[in-house]
Amino acid sequence: MSILKKGILVVSFGTSILETLKSCIENTEQEIRNKFKGYEVRRAFTSGIIIRKLKREMGIEIDTVAEALLNMKNEGFSEVYVQPLHIMPGDEYDKIVLDVKKYGSFFDKLVVGRPVLYRKDDYVTAAKALENQLPLLKQNEAVVLMGHGSSHPGNAIYAMFQYVLEDMGMKNIFIGTVEGYPVIENIIPKLRDNKIEKVILMPFMVVAGDHALNDMAGDDSNSWKEILKSKGFEVSTYIHGLGENRAFQRIYVQHVEDCINGNPLMNTKIKVLGDL
Repeated sequence: MSILKKGILVVSFGTSILETLKSCIENTEQEIRNKFKGYEVRRAFTSGIIIRKLKREMGIEIDTVAEALLNMKNEGFSEVYVQPLHIMPGDEYDKIVLDVKKYGSFFDKLVVGRPVLYRKDDYVTAAKALENQLPLLKQNEAVVLMGHGSSHPGNAIYAMFQYVLEDMGMKNIFIGTVEGYPVIENIIPKLRDNKIEKVILMPFMVVAGDHALNDMAGDDSNSWKEILKSKGFEVSTYIHGLGENRAFQRIYVQHVEDCINGNPLMNTKIKVLGDL
């Protein structure tokens, strides 16, 4: 009698900063591993650039999603749950979904979970998780969150998250993006309107990587830190990815659990849990 092999594939964009890889990605994977004892937890990245850099410079080999699924198929896994560590359902998430649909015939059951922000309730859960790392703000202080952003329609999650923060009474918390909308120039008038003098910059990303270190907190004149300082604000930085926040780790654990529990009304073996 064959043993049913069950696995969880944890997928992130990736990082080449080893300290961040451990503190954000590995620690999140470990939370998932601790919760789901009967499942083997594997890792994949969606960034080919980071995968190649790790192999070239450090001799570290990380699978793509396709490679990981092929390996798991060859090793006899019949049931696989793919959990992205992405924040939004953007281009990187879409790539994961395409791979899952492409390789679905290899498994008896293959399910892809949703990113942090997808369903309406996800936004409230994420806002509460964010509170774990927010300082007690004075009236003239604000936190500005840096999201990645995208030209993908999923970029709208940032505007929705801003609305949710405000509706939950989380004042003087503003979110912008590096590669989408809003950008830092859109946030500065809001800081002025709210008579903010001191700003704490935080990455709203799973890892505090290149964007956090350079685009947000760098010494270049184009960094958010330097732009805000040039406008007269007192600026400090918080260089920690959301993956270090235990409450966000628990979000991913819950999304894996949602994958495993699934929806009894669905009979297809290939599921995209965000759409249930």
